[in-house]
Amino acid sequence: MAVPTNTAPTNTVPPSTASIDDEVVDGGPLGAVSSATIEADVRLTVNGTTHRLTVEARRNLVDVLRRDLGLNGTQVGCDTGACGSCTVLMGGEPVRSCLVLAAQADGASIETVESLAPDGILGPLQEAFREKFALQCGFCTAGFLMLGTALLRQEPDADRDRIREWVSANLCRCTGYSTIIDAIEAAAQAGHRLPLDTTPREEASEIGAERSA
Repeated sequence: MAVPTNTAPTNTVPPSTASIDDEVVDGGPLGAVSSATIEADVRLTVNGTTHRLTVEARRNLVDVLRRDLGLNGTQVGCDTGACGSCTVLMGGEPVRSCLVLAAQADGASIETVESLAPDGILGPLQEAFREKFALQCGFCTAGFLMLGTALLRQEPDADRDRIREWVSANLCRCTGYSTIIDAIEAAAQAGHRLPLDTTPREEASEIGAERSA
């Protein structure tokens, strides 16, 4: 498993290049501009619950998670994919949700930091972060928790050097990283395998039409 990096996948279009409200037609930027908004119907399974939404095609995944689904644990930091604060798991792999368009995630299984604390009870990795003082301002914490979750699922016996390699993908301005590494290492040593949540839950929420009305 390759270490996550702070570069966008080659098939990911940064929202900064796709966030123009108007559709450009007739030969590119010098052509006529239409005022029509392009929309997409998407189906997302987020933390085990399926949602069907109609969203503007230009919107990124983190925006939909926060504004449409109310999952505000995922933070918006740089909005360019550099910091990793918006890291979520898509198909079990860590991705920068500010660099993934919601339409690109159609049909995908998404996990956010809220999935780590079902019923409001902290999960083992969160407890390790608390015990090791692996957060200060807390803004980047959700991204590191999801990064650590992906690592411990794939490499439950990861050593300190491997953990350090993984966490280098995200930025923290407060802790100096040492306590974050301590926390993930402690969770690994405690044998927390952090299995994928496969509990079937169907909400079938219809979101989007009423928002654009």
